[in-house]
Amino acid sequence: MFGWEGICEFVSVAEQGGFTPAARKLGVSVAQVSRQVAQLEDRLQAKLLLRTTRQVRLTELGEIYFRHCRQLLDNLYEAELALGRHQAVPQGSLRITAPVSYGESRIAPLVNDFMVRFPQLEVTLNLTNQLLDLVHEGFDLAIRLGHLKDSTLVARKLAKRVPYVCASPAYTARHGMPNSLSELSRHACLVGNGDEWHFTQDGRPHSVRVRGILQCNSGHALLDAALKGIGIIQLPDYYVSDHLARGDLIELLPELRAPEEGIWALYPHNRHLSPKVRLLVDYLAERLSDPAQPALVRPIG
Repeated sequence: MFGWEGICEFVSVAEQGGFTPAARKLGVSVAQVSRQVAQLEDRLQAKLLLRTTRQVRLTELGEIYFRHCRQLLDNLYEAELALGRHQAVPQGSLRITAPVSYGESRIAPLVNDFMVRFPQLEVTLNLTNQLLDLVHEGFDLAIRLGHLKDSTLVARKLAKRVPYVCASPAYTARHGMPNSLSELSRHACLVGNGDEWHFTQDGRPHSVRVRGILQCNSGHALLDAALKGIGIIQLPDYYVSDHLARGDLIELLPELRAPEEGIWALYPHNRHLSPKVRLLVDYLAERLSDPAQPALVRPIG
């Protein structure tokens, strides 16, 4: 059975012309070099070196073995150089999954910028609201929003999102503004997959069930309906912040605004995080979050 034990010592003795200079080059004791070479000869059942009081030289079999071992070590050196180059410059394949809307608006443009910077990458970006199994389906990275369920994944916080309740000036001119959570029941609400909206009341999270005159699983469609004065929405900041700044929308019940939620990068707990994945996660964290905020890395589950 092939083994590497003794090969480096044997090659070094052959090249240096003796056990003492070989030990000096390898940074080990002469006894260790001698022991490794002797065990190598025993394993091969061949005499590789002729030892005299004045010199050490290769036998005929040793010459043959030395040429092959030298080529092996050269190939190993080239392999380690190639690995170093691969790690220094991200290349190869990356498989990422992210939610549809956030992926389209935030993640995909940044991934595209990352690919411009590192054109040797090949990326598969799967935008879906399903919680895919990263290990089973071979994904390197997942972007998840909000509360994380227990799992065997490691999560790093990239940024935060804040839900806003808002409506257009046209809607509030016709229907007024709710001044309490109980008044929401008298307003036309535009809801996503669920009809519960989240708030902070008396310093604690609080949920309210609302009546939806429009239910849609697209945040962009709900935003469009709100801009057209159809009703009130609760959507994260990345949907509405520009519209709030321009006055196209008005924030409602700001004193009851829901707690901020995390935006997370997840990767398998038992998988070595490759340099290209780590570099992409750092890149996303830098551009999605406040640079003054420390990165949070924690296991979940």
